[in-house]
Amino acid sequence: MNPIDHMRPKTRSKARIWAGTRVYQLKRSLAWRFDGKRYARTKQEALLPYPVKAHRTPLLRQLKDVDMALQHNKIINLRLATKQLDKITLAPGETFSYWRLIGNPTRRKGYVDGMILHYGKVTTGTGGGLCQLSNLLYWITLHTPLTVTERYRHSYDVFPDSNRSQPFGSGATCAYNYLDLQIKNETETTYQLHLNLTDSDLIGEWRASLPPTRTYRIFEADPHFTREWWGGCLRHNEIHREVFNLAGDKIGEEFVTENHAIMMYEPFLTYDEQT
Repeated sequence: MNPIDHMRPKTRSKARIWAGTRVYQLKRSLAWRFDGKRYARTKQEALLPYPVKAHRTPLLRQLKDVDMALQHNKIINLRLATKQLDKITLAPGETFSYWRLIGNPTRRKGYVDGMILHYGKVTTGTGGGLCQLSNLLYWITLHTPLTVTERYRHSYDVFPDSNRSQPFGSGATCAYNYLDLQIKNETETTYQLHLNLTDSDLIGEWRASLPPTRTYRIFEADPHFTREWWGGCLRHNEIHREVFNLAGDKIGEEFVTENHAIMMYEPFLTYDEQT
């Protein structure tokens, strides 16, 4: 059987989705307690001296058929979440867990309804919009020697490309708490995450206790579309990265991951909506 045949959309009842989510959340909670990992939890107000990689993404984007009020609500959610992650240090041997640090994004904590993608459909949910933060964290981490030990790709390609500045599939989806983003520091250097929201952008940066000795270029390979036997279209690619020394000489190339996503629009057409 084709290994991507399992991506065919399946119809599940609300009860089954609810029960399955609770089971996965319980498994994650037990893992956090008993898996033996040393999780990052320390904040340091003083920034580490050496910048490694910074990136910014716009807070407001006009998406087709999406209420802009949800974009503004997303900013509220991002401010709450970034407050939990900003200044966290990742010492040698420690693992960064996105959801363990943020916690459950509930209304009691001030989170509001934002946009979420549920089985390929745009809907709303408390804490919606936090995927923008996990996407950014994954992207800047790929430009460091840190090791991504757990990451989930987006299963649906909902919006067509427009002004895309990063390769398709270079983000990380998130859902409390079972779709986590985990990053392990397998180096001898301490790293620190610095996050900030301006009026227009979400900004993330990894900093380090020692100067970096490598730089990286992330790119996609083998991008293509397929028409599947069940009638849908899938988008595919691989993510790779080139490694350079400080003199600018290429010293290696690494496979990062592969992506397969169900397309929610017709490929090869021209779209004007901004994504």
